[in-house]
Amino acid sequence: MIQIRKGNNRGHANHGWLDSFHTFSFADYYDPAHMGFSVLRVINEDRVQPSAGFPTHGHRDMEIVSYVLEGALEHKDSMGNGSVIRPGDVQRMSAGTGVRHSEFNASNSELVHFLQIWIVPDRQGHAPGYEQKHFTTSDLEGTLRLIASPDGRDGSVVIHQDARLYAAKLDNAQSTSHTLAAGRRAYLHVARGGVTVNGSTLSAGDGARIENETQILLSQGHDAEVLLFDLP
Repeated sequence: MIQIRKGNNRGHANHGWLDSFHTFSFADYYDPAHMGFSVLRVINEDRVQPSAGFPTHGHRDMEIVSYVLEGALEHKDSMGNGSVIRPGDVQRMSAGTGVRHSEFNASNSELVHFLQIWIVPDRQGHAPGYEQKHFTTSDLEGTLRLIASPDGRDGSVVIHQDARLYAAKLDNAQSTSHTLAAGRRAYLHVARGGVTVNGSTLSAGDGARIENETQILLSQGHDAEVLLFDLP
């Protein structure tokens, strides 16, 4: 079963410096029908204006993955990490027992467009942690590449949860597929472009809850960049 949610049905908040779409309930957007899916709690599509950003704030007991689509996002945290995240970079921050961080647009002329993803950890009280990996266009082109997992397989960042995150770039009607093990479910988010999932057409901002399926076929990719979450 596949349930599609169009991108224009998501929560939306425009703060001037930040234009954000919320796949699931977040901040002032509350919808009891969209509180998350399995252990996936947040997918925020954020656009941050030049020389603006999120001031220092705290998190705990959450696995936070940032995926940059355009621009450069500057990160600083209370663990002493500082970096600039650009397209192709995947950042994982385990908030664990508590961490404080800030995120700013590192450019004074270009906006930052990125996805902020929260995954509920397998337990509370993990030690805070940070990791960042880079994946080239060729890593993602025409295939679902593992970018986050519980064991760091295939060079993915490590998250404290039995969940796996894949990314793919599909163009020129490219296709790829993913097999779901028994009892697993999936969530697909289309970050840009268009793609067909098991016969249903999705475009940028759209998402799909996938349950009781064994095979996920992504086809007819057109300038598409997608994230696929394999979830318990």
